[in-house]
Amino acid sequence: MATITKEYINGLITTVQNLYLSDDIPWMIGYSGGKDSTAAVQLVWMAIERLPVELRKKPIHIMNTDTLVESPVVSKWVEKSLDAMREMAKEKQVPFIPEKLIPDFNDTFWVNLIGRGYPFPRMKYRWCTDRLKIKPVNNFIKNKIAEHGEIILVLGTRKQESSRRNRTMTTLEKKRVRELLSPNPTLANELVFSPLETWSNDDVWVFLMQYKNPWGYSNMDLMTMYRGATADNECPLMVDKSMPSCGKSRFGCWVCTMVENDKSMEAMIANDEEKEWMTPLLEFRNKFGNPEGDRERRSFRRMHGNLQGNYGKLFHGPYKKEVREAWLKELLEIQQDINLNGPEEFSTLKLIRIEELRAIRRIWVQEKHEFCDSVPTIYKEVTGMEFDDPDWICFDNFGSEEWKILQSVCSRLYGEEELAFEMMYNLVDIENRAQGLNARKGILNDIEKAIGRTFYMNEEDATAYYSDRMNRKKQMGGKYNEKFLDYISEEDSEVEDVEE
Repeated sequence: MATITKEYINGLITTVQNLYLSDDIPWMIGYSGGKDSTAAVQLVWMAIERLPVELRKKPIHIMNTDTLVESPVVSKWVEKSLDAMREMAKEKQVPFIPEKLIPDFNDTFWVNLIGRGYPFPRMKYRWCTDRLKIKPVNNFIKNKIAEHGEIILVLGTRKQESSRRNRTMTTLEKKRVRELLSPNPTLANELVFSPLETWSNDDVWVFLMQYKNPWGYSNMDLMTMYRGATADNECPLMVDKSMPSCGKSRFGCWVCTMVENDKSMEAMIANDEEKEWMTPLLEFRNKFGNPEGDRERRSFRRMHGNLQGNYGKLFHGPYKKEVREAWLKELLEIQQDINLNGPEEFSTLKLIRIEELRAIRRIWVQEKHEFCDSVPTIYKEVTGMEFDDPDWICFDNFGSEEWKILQSVCSRLYGEEELAFEMMYNLVDIENRAQGLNARKGILNDIEKAIGRTFYMNEEDATAYYSDRMNRKKQMGGKYNEKFLDYISEEDSEVEDVEE
């Protein structure tokens, strides 16, 4: 473990300076606003600021990835910190360029959860990380590599964070092509520099408390934020390893369902009355992230309408229309309440951006054929304002009134057919959009697909159909779903034993 002394830090600063001056390869630093990335940026900043101005030629991009669902408190902290960096970098003539990276609006959390109806992220279906974090950074880095040929990525990663991180960093150390620089296993022409790799949690805090933040931000406030995110509200430094440390606090997306409970947000709310306004966020996260009853909230068909199953049951796919609409309304209501009744600094907080709402609208109407076009209606109902979507191309033939009439007719004539209405509005919308000769190309194929997705009476009927299809494949010597069919066979044998 490194000992954070003045001599040690000065030696590390010299190392950073020598590495910086050794070539013309631009640097990038990952900055999340947490303690490790803050320490990494601060260390590099201190090193560059001690160089003569004429040697500070190489740009250093400070990359912050905003997933758009970060904890509002941490997000506000990072936003102010980046602003302070910009001002101080200009004043001190240091080559730091803060960059805020966001995911494409078609990849955001709400567009996938509420728009497409993806089931909330879980261990076996972790769709969020790549879309929200990895892709924005990789796209930015790839552009810089294309521009410069090579880049050096500075990270605040430490071996003591976890045994897995230790193994990964140790493995990459052995593959170093230059001193202190490890290759990135996923991106060519990217070298990784980890100046804090041997540091402990306590080392990080000692460094942050002993050295003043160079862009004028308060490291003490950072510690206070970490303290507030621990159940005991304490943040001991050089203490016995058995004692708790706020270094274990994790800040991230407030919607994260990869953990059973968001302990950081729970602790913030419990420790500080001024943060009680976040309670609806926690409650909403716990609602949509509750695995109990989640199966019933979702269609018994997969995303594209096909059937798949296991152990005698069909896999459930995307969230149903009424669930998606209810969640969108609740999210907008929470946002509206925080804007009107929350702290002043969060009066303009956007839990969901207008660009995301536009993307959701297009998915619902154009991909899911829900021509009732409910996004503008929900938005106006909650906010009292008209929905702004200047690029929207409207098909006036069918709307909410026609939707209600069709729903009423299907309910009256085919009440027992759960998917009759969905089949009808799919067919109506497909035909409505096929205006003009070119647009009608492939319409029969689209109609056939729509019917193929919706001709089941209900889940029981779909399960029987799927089971019969697997039986036919088995009898014909084809490839079939053994886990699904064998499970049913075992159940049938058990029933026969009981009857006998």
